[in-house]
Amino acid sequence: KKREFDYPSADGKTRVHAVEWRPDGDPACILQIIHGMAEYVDRYDPFASYLAERGVLVTGHDHLGHGMSVGEDHPYGYFCHANAPDVLMEDVHTLRMYQQKRGPELPYLMLGHSMGSFILRNYLCRYKEGLAGALIMGTGMQPKRLLDLSLALVRILSILQGEKHKSGLVNALAFGSYDRKIPYPSSPMDWLSRDKKEVEKYIADPLCGFTFTLNGFQTLFTLIRRLHDTERLEGMPKQLPVRFLSGEMDPVGDYGKAVRQVYDSFLAAGMKNVSMKLYENDRHELINEADRKEVWIDLYEWIMTIVREGDSSERNGERIEKRPEHQ
Repeated sequence: KKREFDYPSADGKTRVHAVEWRPDGDPACILQIIHGMAEYVDRYDPFASYLAERGVLVTGHDHLGHGMSVGEDHPYGYFCHANAPDVLMEDVHTLRMYQQKRGPELPYLMLGHSMGSFILRNYLCRYKEGLAGALIMGTGMQPKRLLDLSLALVRILSILQGEKHKSGLVNALAFGSYDRKIPYPSSPMDWLSRDKKEVEKYIADPLCGFTFTLNGFQTLFTLIRRLHDTERLEGMPKQLPVRFLSGEMDPVGDYGKAVRQVYDSFLAAGMKNVSMKLYENDRHELINEADRKEVWIDLYEWIMTIVREGDSSERNGERIEKRPEHQ
């Protein structure tokens, strides 16, 4: 049973569009999807439907500037003027509180893909209580100095051209080399998946592949830059089960290298239950890859392992009816 609804964004202006895929019977758990850059949550419909048929209640929302959560007079790829990284996390948290209050006894897991993985990694540092597990998919890490330079460039361009400007230069610097390891690419987006039909669907979709505004890039770079703060990372719940998944040919994860670095950073932060799987030959969008059924099964089996292992009353601390003590 698929249901669409909306709720107020933390920006104080925009209504956030959300979707829920509910099983026919009682759900075994809840999985919240945090989607990636220049896409929208309904792209996950086949995967979410697969999980719902197997007893998982799946939910997710369109980030500001994406899908059906675009504010009036704002372009796609624009979040909000003030505190956008925090607003994105608050919008994730609002949906979580809504779903968790409706099913307080259910194990609650989150899956973040690509930009959503950066949001989720920040989220885990802030909202510690009550999660049963986290799936971090298609993630990466950029050097601190490169991020600082990129942020400086975006700030200067924003002063000169305005935060809603879409810069071909910044977009090229961010994504220009992503197809360099693909022999004879048939499109600039071939790095997304080996399945050409999925790539063609992405290119043909007017709600996908748009260029970010300078505001969008500043928000994205800030989210990634914050993840270099080791003190922030040490605030994550140490016993939380975390699973990293990435394609070995995913440029966002530097072909596995950056994913391993992030995995190591979690271990260094004292995380006790972290695992990783890299899929041979797979590119960025694992759930839309040629071997996606294998990926879906892996995700489902990991989720159900978490459900079986943890009784809801014993999961990682208290329920999250309140805000964290520190921001």
